[in-house]
Amino acid sequence: MPPLPRRSELESLLKPENFIWAAGIEDTFITHPHPLTGRTLDEYELTGHYAHLQTDMDRAASLGISAMRYGIPWHRSEPARGLYDWSFADQALEYLLQLGIDPIVDLVHYGLPPWLEGAYLNPDYPKTVANFAGELASRFKGRIHWYTPLNEPRITAWYCGRIGWWPPYGRSWRQFVAVLLGICRGIRETVRALHQVDPEIVACHVDATDLYTAREARLEAVAKFRQAIVFLPLDLISGRVAPGHELWDWLLAQGATVAELESFMADPVALDVIGINLYPMFSNKELISDKSGRQRVRMVYGDGSLLTKLGRLYHDRYGVPLMIAETAAWGSLPRRSEWLSQSVNAVSALRAQGVPMVGYTWWPLFALVTWAYRQGEMPVERYLAQMGLWDLDPDPQAGLARLPTPMVDAYRAIISAGPPGLLTRKEI
Repeated sequence: MPPLPRRSELESLLKPENFIWAAGIEDTFITHPHPLTGRTLDEYELTGHYAHLQTDMDRAASLGISAMRYGIPWHRSEPARGLYDWSFADQALEYLLQLGIDPIVDLVHYGLPPWLEGAYLNPDYPKTVANFAGELASRFKGRIHWYTPLNEPRITAWYCGRIGWWPPYGRSWRQFVAVLLGICRGIRETVRALHQVDPEIVACHVDATDLYTAREARLEAVAKFRQAIVFLPLDLISGRVAPGHELWDWLLAQGATVAELESFMADPVALDVIGINLYPMFSNKELISDKSGRQRVRMVYGDGSLLTKLGRLYHDRYGVPLMIAETAAWGSLPRRSEWLSQSVNAVSALRAQGVPMVGYTWWPLFALVTWAYRQGEMPVERYLAQMGLWDLDPDPQAGLARLPTPMVDAYRAIISAGPPGLLTRKEI
């Protein structure tokens, strides 16, 4: 694969011989101390990536990848409002470029700098995040062309506004909507700032995907509603939420105003590329009733057909290039290996059907620390989720050493074999 194309060259991704093989390092940054434990959640710190930056990137390069989704910690890059420290960004991004790997820069991954009071509900958030994005893009103008404005807006709004895990700790659908609207305004301003720096920058919009089904006919309307929520962030920023949209009335009932929704219609964001985050253990959701008749969501472990269904849904709805921006299986090596095979085969099948799947990312490169660490009290080794190509050694004396698994050679072999299947030339 040649270097990642600029915005005016995106059609080159539709050539059968071009495909983005990528990896990524989990980069959740929740900087606000938990009110009970005092813990924060900086994945780079907890997994030792700050200390092992170059050797971690060398491992990624050994796979033969052409791109890497990589987060720049905003809280370190702007430790006080308007005061920038680009030492980490310079070190990390320059080394990726030196290795011949194109960064897909993750600008915001759930958490914000602690000085931004109110988090996504701060009225200055859209302007502030756009300033950060513009400053970073200016620093690498002409050298880095792919950015993710914000990773997983729906999941961010869920944890920040619906279940109260992260600032601003909302616990209602009304607060979910308020947080999501702030996030989407920030995405809009971020894309605008990026394009003011360089109109050739590609915005890769990454969100978590879920497929909702109902076991009982009485729950089908709820499943349809929850599926619409899955698409809501992309619908909002691309100006699709208009009168008649399936969530228009619901959004107004949850506190959104007509003027807010019309502002997205009047100033839509072009969806250059959509990144799909999908995990077989999380993304397949079935609505059921428990013994007392209460509605429940049950996660059903998925197979490759889950990816093909979601790929077609996103293609039918948006008609733009898609890439798998995150995927992995959690657990044993046979389970991870089976998902690698199934998911790559599913991408191949979608390409054969004319769905423009242009990239695949195994995420994470090595194990991550589960989010429960922030509200827990056990040592970090007790919170490892072994989902990577490399494991992290859970022995407290091992210093989270990176342990290669057979997945390393398996992914390397898949990459060396070239693009998965053929992308047929159909109208998209």
